[in-house]
Amino acid sequence: MRFLIINGPNLNLLGRREPEIYGSATYDDLCRMVTTWAASRGHSADFFQSNHEGAIIDAIQQSDGKYDGIVINPGAYAHYSFAIHDALRAVSVPAVEVHISDIHAREKWRNVSVTAPACREMICGMGLEGYCKAMEMLV
Repeated sequence: MRFLIINGPNLNLLGRREPEIYGSATYDDLCRMVTTWAASRGHSADFFQSNHEGAIIDAIQQSDGKYDGIVINPGAYAHYSFAIHDALRAVSVPAVEVHISDIHAREKWRNVSVTAPACREMICGMGLEGYCKAMEMLV
């Protein structure tokens, strides 16, 4: 399988951004872990990160016919981006949403994801391992 790993706002700051919540691993560490997991199972993963909603929507739209699955961590967009929800629904590529932290155990406004209903599953609170679990679900 060929995966597209989409990461939204502030995920480029992994390792520096609130390490007590998101851990000390960097974005590069995440990419290496996911690449290793995928390759060890005969799959591949491409990465896209943006702090801009429209760029994320463009990446989702361009995934159609190129990828077998999307793993998306929309960051804070999960809580209000109906446009990302609609983009995920508009393509034929199945997606799993991932959150590093447990969004249900954080601020009340983080408890609901409007993008998750456009995905097959949502994984939260598993740290970076959630990305591998998401790929496993898509396989």
